[in-house]
Amino acid sequence: MLEKFFQLKKNKTSVKTEILAGITTFMTMAYILAVNPDILSATGMDKNALFTATALAAGIATLVMALVAKLPFALAPGMGLNAFFAFTVVLGMGYSWQFALTAVFIEGIIFLILTAFNIRELIVNAIPLSMKHSISVGIGLFIAFIGLQNAGVIVDNPATLVGLGDMGSPAVLVALGGIILTAILLILKVKGALLIGIFAATLAGIPFGVTNVPDGQLLSTPPSLAPIMFQFDFSKIFTLDMVIILFTFLFVDMFDTVGTLVGVSSKAGMLDEKGNVPRAKQALFADSIGTTVGAMLGTSTVTTYVESASGVAEGGRTGLTALTTGVLFLLALFFAPIFLMVPAAATAAALVLVGFFMMSPIVKINFDDFTEAIPAFVTIIMMPLTYSIAEGIVFGMLSYVILKIFTGRAKEISLVMAVLAVLFVLKFFM
Repeated sequence: MLEKFFQLKKNKTSVKTEILAGITTFMTMAYILAVNPDILSATGMDKNALFTATALAAGIATLVMALVAKLPFALAPGMGLNAFFAFTVVLGMGYSWQFALTAVFIEGIIFLILTAFNIRELIVNAIPLSMKHSISVGIGLFIAFIGLQNAGVIVDNPATLVGLGDMGSPAVLVALGGIILTAILLILKVKGALLIGIFAATLAGIPFGVTNVPDGQLLSTPPSLAPIMFQFDFSKIFTLDMVIILFTFLFVDMFDTVGTLVGVSSKAGMLDEKGNVPRAKQALFADSIGTTVGAMLGTSTVTTYVESASGVAEGGRTGLTALTTGVLFLLALFFAPIFLMVPAAATAAALVLVGFFMMSPIVKINFDDFTEAIPAFVTIIMMPLTYSIAEGIVFGMLSYVILKIFTGRAKEISLVMAVLAVLFVLKFFM
């Protein structure tokens, strides 16, 4: 049944490979179960209820991706968007968390409409092929940077923005050991190398105090959603602040999702002959459903996760990978202590080496054509430096349009790209 539904042979994969890939994706993004409640609870939201909302929203959205789009991508409340929700909208602008949830809910509805009318798919398909390849490379650098930062290998530095962390700290040693072990396993072509590396680093972290071993019950009933579920405030939706907040949510979610779909698909060789993402409309539908349902449950914007690349690197090619990840998110509701014990130092190896895998499409970029190569380079470099997939795409697209216009090649710019460039300029002023 799984073979027929997901067409495993056609996609040159197997049940074992897909399940392994799904577990790997989950392990690299399970941190969101702890981090999202921690960030959103700063607004006064119930932290325990947020854990349930996070797991449910991620599980539901990922299952929609698995069963409707049949693609190996996982979704969860997005990092960055949750910080904007908590620290800008609520703590910065003084609005209630109920108001912020209302903005997320409206965003989800708008995305459902845009997806139904193929507008989001139109944007995905309008991105030039050279930029699609560069998005993959940029995400590779970005995800590796995230892994190194989470493990403490790279830290903040007042003088140079970033610097090398304490190389003698237990977390750094566990992370570096995990990277070396995983790299050796990959070279030896050991199946499940990324997952083995995560487990080995988690175990190695126990005696160092890096891994927090649960001392209570491993099985527990999920906390109630009652304090945050369906808590909307529509009293101030017709205000300029709502427009700005809504635009920010829409913009970041739109291009984070588009970037992840395009970048990971490019790396996996899943783009069709025209460079389009297969079943992009269905994938964007899953993203829209996730955001809408997530707001109802009580969490911030749900988006497609760049960590999906770790599952793809393990061979995941179909919705069975996402199905596995989605089921694990739902199981996490009952086994939270087990899933939350994996430290950031243990997942660093997977993220760093997935970043390496994501670099390969760079050879497909035509570096002899500067109007294609320079925007590709801008896209690549801006993603890690701005800590945002969306901003990398914005700067890449703007440079593409500007260079084409001023070198007499404006005819190569699609109408969609031209409209997006204008919107991007307006976004900077807003």
